[in-house]
Amino acid sequence: MAWTNDDIPWDRFRRDLIEADLVRLIAAASLVEYNAEAYGRYLAAVFADDAAFSAELTRWVDEERQHGEALRRWSTLADPTFAGDTALQRFSATITLPEQAQSVRGSRLGELVARCTVEVGTHTFYSAIAQAAREPVLRQICRRIAADEARHYKLFFDHARRYRGQVGRWRLLLVAIGRMADTGDDELAFAWHAAAGAGAGGANYRRRRDGARFHLAGLSRYRRRHIDHAAKLLAQAVGFPTTGWFARIGGLLGWRALCHRLRTAEFEAGGCPPGRGCGFSVGSI
Repeated sequence: MAWTNDDIPWDRFRRDLIEADLVRLIAAASLVEYNAEAYGRYLAAVFADDAAFSAELTRWVDEERQHGEALRRWSTLADPTFAGDTALQRFSATITLPEQAQSVRGSRLGELVARCTVEVGTHTFYSAIAQAAREPVLRQICRRIAADEARHYKLFFDHARRYRGQVGRWRLLLVAIGRMADTGDDELAFAWHAAAGAGAGGANYRRRRDGARFHLAGLSRYRRRHIDHAAKLLAQAVGFPTTGWFARIGGLLGWRALCHRLRTAEFEAGGCPPGRGCGFSVGSI
């Protein structure tokens, strides 16, 4: 591993510099990171006879688990009432993956491109949080995780190149778009819900509302440069040049989609998260 949780300067933690909505966002993110173990089991089944990929899969799972541990420790410092074990048990029992040896993306190449898409998303997410957060320990954690996610993107991209030709790039683009659309499913929404702690059982979970609140807290910290960088990496993942028309248009459309998502999320969330202003516009984000 490039770093351990002992490398984090926990003694520099500053409670007075924490934004209220970041506490629950980071707690939710810790649950999603822990869920890499389930993804690891699924990927191990899909690539069971690919020794080169399988050899690196365990390290990827270990690093994702470490991310969850670091984020959870920070969340507990920020909110001592955060019941990490209970939240993780609730989350893991609800968010499951298919028990099968065939990729749900239709091919191994499609699966690897889908993973590239996820790593682009997480790299962008933690980069944006690291640059926007005021609390110094969280900034360092997110910088380290963002760097790891960039390496993970390269890991999946390098293995995807071994399968090139299996699927055309336009079909791969549909895989990437489909994986991005999955951010509207239960994983992020239920992570936000489970991170609430006491009294958050399943009864009052609402996917649209809770997913919108996760997005309001996270996406509102993005800047155009984050989206442009993500578009270049996604272009590369599906087989287009990183400096061509596809990446430029992707950045523009991605930025507009983000702004639209924030405006929609403001309505779906039924109000803004604590400590966060609404009325988002292209100029304000």
